[in-house]
Amino acid sequence: MNLKNYTSEVPAITSMGRIEKNLVQAGATDISKNYKEGICVAIRFRMMVNNNPLFFQLPARVDACFKVLWNEIKRPVSGTETRIRQQAERTAWKIISDWVEVQISMITLEQAELLQVFLPYAYNPAKDQTFFEQLKEGGFKALPGIN
Repeated sequence: MNLKNYTSEVPAITSMGRIEKNLVQAGATDISKNYKEGICVAIRFRMMVNNNPLFFQLPARVDACFKVLWNEIKRPVSGTETRIRQQAERTAWKIISDWVEVQISMITLEQAELLQVFLPYAYNPAKDQTFFEQLKEGGFKALPGIN
């Protein structure tokens, strides 16, 4: 399998801590976590962009990660499902941690702007949706060239 971090041993909480540390160093405030059934499913934070506070949400789709990893199991034995669920959580958060680190490096080295990389994750608390989710819900009609 050619998937990044699919065998990561880094606990999900450690990856979340690294994400928070990188975001704080980049100027994030008001960081929080969103949990569903005891699993952290998103990290939310606020950053100032052009003197305006913007909220962002970085989702970890642990269930989707589990499905992909589970499909790779040929002969599950007792305990395999639990082990794969734990691995899916570690993998999902480690990938996000690595991604955030790279994006913050891009911003710091002036290879990209903050909004350029985080725009899909701009979060509207009133709708409980990211910008990407709002575009998707609208059939991406707000994008140039899509009717």
